[in-house]
Amino acid sequence: MDQPEQPSIFSNNTENTDPSFAQQVQRLHQLTVYGRWLFVGCLWLTIAPLCLWDLRTEIALWQQYFTWVAVRYGLFYHPLSTLGLAFCIGMTVAVLVWQSRNILVGLPQPEKERLEKQVCRIRQQGVTHPLWKWICQ
Repeated sequence: MDQPEQPSIFSNNTENTDPSFAQQVQRLHQLTVYGRWLFVGCLWLTIAPLCLWDLRTEIALWQQYFTWVAVRYGLFYHPLSTLGLAFCIGMTVAVLVWQSRNILVGLPQPEKERLEKQVCRIRQQGVTHPLWKWICQ
């Protein structure tokens, strides 16, 4: 019994019908996804612990007497920590929304064209391009 083909975010690519080109564009997109999640992971491993360390006295207070007012004042009087945690949360939500949109709706046409142009540049430069071995081999 044949399994139905998985829908691809590149399903309506009419510009280039070369299957290896489409596969290379798919690999580049996958590298972009991995890169964004790697960036978010690095944020959570570097910035978030520093921000939480700065908030350690407030966190101890919140564990004893949790109120939303205590959270508000704790974050208000530690603006750099608040900004750092907000940046980590914001980037995580942004990548989640971006990837969800790509999965549910598909890539927008300008994004597809950008990926295709980038694959063409990688192919044109050849083995000297840093992404050559991940995209073209």
